[in-house]
Amino acid sequence: MERKAMQQLQAWKDSPYRKPLLIQGARQVGKTYAVLAFGRTCYENVAYFNFETRPVLSQTFEENLSPAYLLPVLAHIAGQTIIPGKTLIVFDEIQLSERALTALKYFCEEAPEQHIIAMGSLLGVAVNRQQYAFPVGKVDMLTMHPMDMEEFLWALGEKALAEQIRTAFQTDTPLPAALHQAALARYRQYLVVGGLPECVAQFAATGDYLLIRNTQDAILAGYLDDMSKYNGKNEIRKTHLVYDNITVQLSRTHTRFQYKLLKKGARAAEFENAIEWLVLSGIVARVYRAEQIKKPLDNYRDIDAFKIYVSDPGLLTAKKDLRADDILYGMDLGELDDFKGGMVENYVNTQLITNGYRTYYWESGDQAEIDFIIQSEGAIIPIEVKAADHTRAKSLAVYRQRYQPKYAVRLSTKNFGCEATLKTVPLYATFCL
Repeated sequence: MERKAMQQLQAWKDSPYRKPLLIQGARQVGKTYAVLAFGRTCYENVAYFNFETRPVLSQTFEENLSPAYLLPVLAHIAGQTIIPGKTLIVFDEIQLSERALTALKYFCEEAPEQHIIAMGSLLGVAVNRQQYAFPVGKVDMLTMHPMDMEEFLWALGEKALAEQIRTAFQTDTPLPAALHQAALARYRQYLVVGGLPECVAQFAATGDYLLIRNTQDAILAGYLDDMSKYNGKNEIRKTHLVYDNITVQLSRTHTRFQYKLLKKGARAAEFENAIEWLVLSGIVARVYRAEQIKKPLDNYRDIDAFKIYVSDPGLLTAKKDLRADDILYGMDLGELDDFKGGMVENYVNTQLITNGYRTYYWESGDQAEIDFIIQSEGAIIPIEVKAADHTRAKSLAVYRQRYQPKYAVRLSTKNFGCEATLKTVPLYATFCL
């Protein structure tokens, strides 16, 4: 399946300033698949090393960190010659070896001609929670996310539809009704299937939602297992509690995270480490409230007010145990009114962070709330999200009157359009932002 990350990997390969590349992201987002596909396409051979399946690798890095020592040993383990520029060296699950992570510094300094990609599912947790000698300034970084809506369309053979969506976005021209309805149907399928490559591949091959749900349940179980394996004993129960409670939080009218919904008398100090673990692992995203609409937004975030979203839309619907038909056919019938808003917000956030945005939200007491605020090309852009085509709301009007943004975006099930500085974008086209 075609991934946008391939373009980023090619740019890394071609860069004269290339350093060892460190890729992070949650489990099952397709890191290994993408890197190996890239290696087989763009190099003569790939020397692949997995620290989880071959413990002897960690012992090798304990012996010596010099590339002059390591390269002949790695070539012997791989059973092939390692040629600079023609061989891609891949270190998988590198978070299991502190010394291997440190060795990337020496590869950068002493063997810059070697092309090296290292990756791990819990790198954020490992680097931040352990005493790792992280190779600061000696590696390039890339975070991979689940497939976005556009990649989902590509995988289903809908590349022409994706291109028409992009054209309509750029020209603010409504899609023909038949295409608009077809795109909305694909969007609802994406809410069920999500963007994890294994699930998308199964859907493209079989269209079997039950099979996909079984796969999603297995992935969720794997996430829970990681929380138990790679977490402090005192934090395991708290981390499980926070992760299991996300669907409850997103079922509220105001989706701001509330500790009191975890358990009676819960306090921030008790659960902040658990939340941090989930964020660092990449399986959730935390969106802070912007106290002031000024650049840079990160300087004005309220660390005590935030929302938490799951990294993949399909996993969210699996966690909520929603049937595929509830989403495919029930969203317009009021069957999901309590959860629909939070589910669609979650979807929008995944698309925005995949496009590289750091997302925030804004509120003015109980009078108005803007679901997402992003900073793009020097402008601060408000994004209002509506789960259906009922788009009358005062929040965006309040914000626009107060801050006079260059333009604003309203996401809903309505077709494309633009009135003055308000751009109407269908939810299925969020990837265009």
